[in-house]
Amino acid sequence: MSNPSPQFDVVVAGAGPVGLTMAIDLGRRGVKTLLIERNPTTGPWPKMDRSNSRTMEFYRRLGIADKVRELGYPADAPMDIFVVRSLSEAPLLKQHYPSVGVMRERIAKTTDHSQPLEPYQLVSQNRLEPLLKSIAESTPNVTVRYACELTALSHDEDGVTVTLKPEGEAEEQLRCGYLAGCDGGGSTVRKALGIKLEGQGNIRKMKQICFRSETLYDRIPMGNGRHYYFTDPEGSAMIVQGDRKEFTLNSDIPDDADLHDWIRKKMGSDIEFDYEILNVSNWTLHLLLAEKYAEGRVFLAGDAVHLVIPTGGLGMNSGVGDALDLSWKLAGTVQGWGGPGLLASYETERRPVGMKNVEASGWAAQGLGLWRADLTGAVNEDTEDGLAERHRASRLANRFHRRVHEMVGAELGYTYAGSPLIDSVPDAVTSWDTVRYLPTTEPGIRIPHIWLKDRTAMQDVLGPDYSFIDLTGSADTSALEEAFAAIGAPLQIVSRDEEHVRMIYGCPYLLVRPDLHIVWSGNCLPAAPDALANLATGHSPP
Repeated sequence: MSNPSPQFDVVVAGAGPVGLTMAIDLGRRGVKTLLIERNPTTGPWPKMDRSNSRTMEFYRRLGIADKVRELGYPADAPMDIFVVRSLSEAPLLKQHYPSVGVMRERIAKTTDHSQPLEPYQLVSQNRLEPLLKSIAESTPNVTVRYACELTALSHDEDGVTVTLKPEGEAEEQLRCGYLAGCDGGGSTVRKALGIKLEGQGNIRKMKQICFRSETLYDRIPMGNGRHYYFTDPEGSAMIVQGDRKEFTLNSDIPDDADLHDWIRKKMGSDIEFDYEILNVSNWTLHLLLAEKYAEGRVFLAGDAVHLVIPTGGLGMNSGVGDALDLSWKLAGTVQGWGGPGLLASYETERRPVGMKNVEASGWAAQGLGLWRADLTGAVNEDTEDGLAERHRASRLANRFHRRVHEMVGAELGYTYAGSPLIDSVPDAVTSWDTVRYLPTTEPGIRIPHIWLKDRTAMQDVLGPDYSFIDLTGSADTSALEEAFAAIGAPLQIVSRDEEHVRMIYGCPYLLVRPDLHIVWSGNCLPAAPDALANLATGHSPP
């Protein structure tokens, strides 16, 4: 007996930021999508707090970057980092980082391609998720079901059968073309496939105390910042969430600790403030990567395939990168123009990024440990020895703690060079630096932001599909247009005479994918447009 026709093109399991973002992009690309989430609504407590520049570029591309920013830190809020004994004393160290407003001014004045189009944004997950949920629910082609758990799955060469358990109702089965497991570190989808996680698990257990205060942020004597790191033996850190009313304290304090007394000691005796503890939860640090990202018609993304230490902010941001690599490839396959290599390239491209980001996360966390590891109890004593210990801690933190907040290479510089969908140059560099971003237009890299002569951003003139960029404004692109049309793949021609951009980019012609990664760049028009179109759409032999 043949399997029934799919009821959905794609089922996305898990409605965290990764699953929500993927569903929104799929729906906008015309893919009939079901998004399911076992919880009855979005998460109530803060988790991630930083959407990096690359994620904000993605959200700009989806048309929601300004809405995301409205939920988080205002543009003029300081982004500084403090190392402290308590919040009521002078800090041991203050590391300055530009606010969103300052970054916007810097980006606006930059004439080369060294800056991102969007600054980072601090916005808590419990503020971001409701926004993404409302957008997903209003996106054509997307059906959203909360309080609906995926309990089982089976897949074959024609599709996937999923078993769903809506809260308070009987189980049901439905058929879909593809399944995307965005269901977190304990992923039901990954476990059903028997895919293992590799690396370091259960590195350290921590406790997160989330509390709310209407007055604390404005009463911190040393000044406002986003993170405050304490010199205590428990490795405590306080994160100011995007609304500056919610705060999270992360520490490995024992379960029987008096939390109210502990919070008061961290804040210090000189601060009068109101507060209410909202939630206390335990969590564990991992550095893990899935042995593979897909099996058949089932794919994994986000925490389901990579678990990182939050230090450095590479968790959710890596997951959004997964989502927006996979979504357009699913759309191309569902719509018939994607070749057999299109979806196969997802793991080829994203697993090296996941591996690098797991490594980078561990390296950043190491930086935090390097200045804390050798601290003695004297650091908290008001003695000459204590003063010397604090000076030493300050010097070490200034050297090593920067790892936590300065990983722009990992955020903007990753490349898909070597992918079967990329026309990689000979001896292409397939690795990238964690802390340095070197903008290039070599195939595989994200197309760097640059201002065109009318002050439009390059990324803003590129459509949702493939774009061929002609920076001479006069090239005959008909052969490439015909090659894409023969496949049925959408291609936009962006033809502008941009001498300055040609000089900075080092080439007048580029073919860019839907996710803004460069497929091909050159000083002459493509010599074999049919072959290039086949390669870009996954029709070339492996």
